Amino acid sequence: MLQAMQSVTSPADMYTWNPRDYAKHSRSQESWARELLTLVELQPDDVVLDVGCGDGRISASIAARVPHGRVVGVDLSAEMVAHAAAQHGPPSVLNLRFEQADAAALKFEPEFSVVFSNAVLHWVQDQRAAVHGIARALRPGGRFVAQCGGHGNVADVIASFEHVARGPRWLRNGRMSAAAGKLPYRFHTATTYDGWLKEAGLQIQECRLIPKEMVHDNLNTFVGWLRTAWHPYTSGVPLELLDTFLDETARHYMAAYPPDEQGRVHVAAVRLQVRANKPLGTPR
Repeated sequence: MLQAMQSVTSPADMYTWNPRDYAKHSRSQESWARELLTLVELQPDDVVLDVGCGDGRISASIAARVPHGRVVGVDLSAEMVAHAAAQHGPPSVLNLRFEQADAAALKFEPEFSVVFSNAVLHWVQDQRAAVHGIARALRPGGRFVAQCGGHGNVADVIASFEHVARGPRWLRNGRMSAAAGKLPYRFHTATTYDGWLKEAGLQIQECRLIPKEMVHDNLNTFVGWLRTAWHPYTSGVPLELLDTFLDETARHYMAAYPPDEQGRVHVAAVRLQVRANKPLGTPR
């Protein structure tokens, strides 16, 4: 997940993100974000809202492509916003600013020609509200391009976390016991999103599930990804036991899905990809 937005109605808003550690273990998310950006067809004067800006790398890349426009990156994580502003905001990038905001409660007026979001919306419990807020933020004629986890995403990793978390050693931890069996993410179908987009008054160009594969170079990078992007399972583990918990989870996963001949760990993913426009005749 390159970005880290969560709804305030979700327990995810209690998580503390480590932007520097995340930046080291989010190569696949960054690659997917840059791939998604090729579908946006950015213009030099576009005004862009990046929903779930995370550490700000993609927001900065967008800002470089809109020299006569501007970019606003929003994220619920105070740690991510502070890091993004320090690394990529003014004075180093003058047409880019960062704000803390909730994806499910966006307050923007119709000021953006583009709303972009990658690997974020599956963290938001009320994604219908997020879609409506994004539609309100768009100018008439504006476009919305997003990709997030879709129905069935990373099911094998979730199964490994669940298996290990249900072990006697870990169930003795009350916080982990309470979380066991409760899917922390909201992986929706294309049919569900199609309905929300239409309800919000957007014209759909694309709304579909796409199978993808995430590849980690080795066991260490796989474990790094588990540590930095799976807070719903790791936040309840005592710090002194976290490495043990992650090692057990990784090894359970690799017993079923062994690394390839180069030692790379493969994870099957399902992404929900959306492209939609706000009709030109829509009142502001």
